[in-house]
Amino acid sequence: MKRLDLIFGERELDELLKSLEKSDVPGYTVMKHATGRGPEREVSEDMEFTGLGANAHVIIFCDEETLSRVKNNIQPLLSFYGGVAFVSDATQL
Repeated sequence: MKRLDLIFGERELDELLKSLEKSDVPGYTVMKHATGRGPEREVSEDMEFTGLGANAHVIIFCDEETLSRVKNNIQPLLSFYGGVAFVSDATQL
């Protein structure tokens, strides 16, 4: 099983979730208003009241076949909007 962590701007969240539904993911977890610091920026919440400065963290657990569909469907979003995606192995307890 694989774990996919996606961090996107909240503005793009609806479009990202549509891509996940199109990929037939078995489910996902969304945590809104994720904050942090990237390698080139400082933490900033200046746009907090509009939601334009906030990120969302989406976690998906799926098999390799589903992961392949997700990669194909979210690649255009990553290229256009930015964001990060990381894949790791996951073992259910």
